[in-house]
Amino acid sequence: MELAEKNLLFSSRQLRQLLIPLIIERMLASLMGIVDTMMVSNVGAEAVAGVSCVDSINQLVIFLLTAMAAGGTIICAQYLGRRDRENAERAARQVVLAATVTGLALMVLCLALRRPLLRLIFGRVEPGVMAAAETYFLITSLSYPLLALSNAISALYRAAGNSRLPMLVSVGSNLVNIAGNALLMFRFGLGVAGAAAATTFAAALGAAVLVVLQRRPGGALDLGPLFRIRPEWGVIWLVLSIGIPSGLENAMFQLGKLVVQSTVSTLGTTAISANAIVTVLELMTAVPGQAIGIGMVTVVGQCIGAGETEQAKYYIRKLTAWGALVLLVFNWVIYALTGAVTVLAGMDAASAAMAKHTLLWISLVKPFLWPLAFLPVNGMRAAGDVRYALFASAFSMWVFRVGLTTLLCRVLGVGLIGIWCGYFADWGVRSILFPLRYRSGKWLAHHVIE
Repeated sequence: MELAEKNLLFSSRQLRQLLIPLIIERMLASLMGIVDTMMVSNVGAEAVAGVSCVDSINQLVIFLLTAMAAGGTIICAQYLGRRDRENAERAARQVVLAATVTGLALMVLCLALRRPLLRLIFGRVEPGVMAAAETYFLITSLSYPLLALSNAISALYRAAGNSRLPMLVSVGSNLVNIAGNALLMFRFGLGVAGAAAATTFAAALGAAVLVVLQRRPGGALDLGPLFRIRPEWGVIWLVLSIGIPSGLENAMFQLGKLVVQSTVSTLGTTAISANAIVTVLELMTAVPGQAIGIGMVTVVGQCIGAGETEQAKYYIRKLTAWGALVLLVFNWVIYALTGAVTVLAGMDAASAAMAKHTLLWISLVKPFLWPLAFLPVNGMRAAGDVRYALFASAFSMWVFRVGLTTLLCRVLGVGLIGIWCGYFADWGVRSILFPLRYRSGKWLAHHVIE
């Protein structure tokens, strides 16, 4: 039964105001990441390899910090849905404190262990590659607490329904990063160190702008002077109880990607080259859906806080449908551009044909499985159902995405399409497990705030 829009917490117009900036932000961030990589490639192959090695670690750190911020979003959104701004701001201060301390701890850990950590993960790489990786890791590690602070404050804005301002700050930071790359790498010839310094400076600028803006009247949630925040362990534990399972899920997801990548490396140069472009384009197709999932956390969280469980269910269904439609359009638009992308990337004919064939199968399968696999779970997380998401995702990923790809490629010799058959199976299992959980109603039995 559909609900009358006049009684809803979010009108369709308000949903668009929340979601469109999120989609733009994530699309531009992905494009800026590609531009950033292309700029580093002009420094040389060793620089690209070194930066690529460190980026896999940085991505893992960012996933952990994002999960911490997501825990804060859920708690603050529920308080705001209850119209309890005082407790929402109290929780927000603890989110910022916990995230920043976590970022500082990760920074100290990575600075102290950067050399053994790089050697443990990447083994014996060429000396030039390792030197570039160590330099890039040393400087970008300094950005971890800054990224933690930015993620936390941006999440608080989104919890309050304002995604436009974090989008503008993110776009500005990315543009500063690109401009810094051009200046430091090419004008001053600093190479990898210049790229790392530009990234760190952009993170510092973004954090500083958000700290200033959140103090404005009518902003997100007033944190007060940050240096006056003191720990409230009960609230911090509440944040961690949501953030830790999400962080573990993200960490395992990243680890699974590394394992799958090791299988791809056994398939030969043509398949490796094809999969590199396929992975980039496939991630681009998912960006709008991921943005809608982030917005769903705010919407459903506020509904749960207000005690409007029927509205929470309604928005999960509605936003999943919107996500499926947007994914379908983006998937086929990007597939249509595949040929041009392979030409611009200078791929040989065999790799380009393999990439296009693989992306055709992705375009046929993904729009029907991915939305149910990855969107409803965001709404259930917003209600506090994070452990089911952790265990179901871990089961599906390790058995199908990792296990099946290993069987098909390493044992049966299927080739590159075997990698993506494992992905399809993973998406298919999730698209059954999470809708079943939604229909059971058990996700509504959790109580994040009292």
